[in-house]
Amino acid sequence: MPSGALRAFLLAFAAVSAQYVPPYTEDCRTGMYPPAGPTFKGAVAWYTVDLDLAPSQRWKEVITDKKSDLVNMIQAIKDLANSFVPSGRLIDLVDRDLPLMVDTLPYPFGEEIKGIATASGVPLGEVVLFNIFYEVFTVCTSLVAEGPDGNLIHARNLDFGLFMGWDLKNRSWVITEKLKPLVVNVDFRRSNRTIFTSTNFAGYVGMLTGMRPHMFTLTMNERFSLNGGYIGILEWILGKRDGMWMSFLTRSVLENATSYAEAKKLLSDTKLLAPAYFILGGNQTGEACIITRSRTHNIYPLEIDPKQGRWYVLETNYDHWKKPLFLDDRRTPAMKCMNRITQANISLKTVYDVLSTKPVLNKLTTYTTLMDVSEGKLESFIRDCPNPCMPW
Repeated sequence: MPSGALRAFLLAFAAVSAQYVPPYTEDCRTGMYPPAGPTFKGAVAWYTVDLDLAPSQRWKEVITDKKSDLVNMIQAIKDLANSFVPSGRLIDLVDRDLPLMVDTLPYPFGEEIKGIATASGVPLGEVVLFNIFYEVFTVCTSLVAEGPDGNLIHARNLDFGLFMGWDLKNRSWVITEKLKPLVVNVDFRRSNRTIFTSTNFAGYVGMLTGMRPHMFTLTMNERFSLNGGYIGILEWILGKRDGMWMSFLTRSVLENATSYAEAKKLLSDTKLLAPAYFILGGNQTGEACIITRSRTHNIYPLEIDPKQGRWYVLETNYDHWKKPLFLDDRRTPAMKCMNRITQANISLKTVYDVLSTKPVLNKLTTYTTLMDVSEGKLESFIRDCPNPCMPW
């Protein structure tokens, strides 16, 4: 084979085979939207939560529809817990002691959790545990990009279930797969008017992904830290309750803040139980930022700045001024794909391509959400990552 042809063959082989060895990267995807094919498991159904109802009644419709899926999810958590503590004492502890915690939670969250337990038949302590999980086990990719016309697009992959039961036969995370049927879009209404919308897990009362239409968009990513969520939760149980649960704060901001500036201040200044990244987008040019939080402070905020060439901000689960862990580098391939798109071509369609590219898409990915604040548009899709695919 002539040397030029051999070189071309080797390059082609390398490009094709690169995704078949860890970390299972691939060239930037294109043409993935509208969603179809093996990475798409279905659209997400919409529900309404009426904020004028008593908190205990708000989630009744959602839970009625998703009861069996929630029961299956809770059973998977119990099976996982019993595999670590075969005596069953851990779940006995959850059922006995966690119900006592619900009355310490800020209003209306405790009352909503009680209502979910009643509607589902799942023991109250186990519903509390289901809600606590998200304070410590969420890994994600979030981005906000500004187009040349100043329009802002906010998108995210929600990855959840790390180290929660690897299914060797199907090469997937047990909890991740059990979560996918629980994904719902929710229209939160008051006086028959939309206040905010979100993508959520049925049975979970906090917010990880949401939009106040025509005002701002918000996603939350976990930030790993030694002074992390476990410590804050333990302090709460022991009676020190001067911090806010991360997902309760995001819900409160979506429900009550009426501007990007107000949302930014609340997310930056409120003391938290756990460190976090808040990715916030507004409705005007230059309104997007990554808020990197310790439990007490906003650290090295990063603002979008199109005039200086920074037309998007992107966050995974590592501080933006540091290199990500080499075993979990979703940032580099995501930024490569964003830069390849260029600002001139940014859209919901092209952002979905970025979030469909391995390893940004991985075995932990439960859903992708796309938000256009100016149009008040939020759409979500259940995802799958066909083999070969990174576990995270």
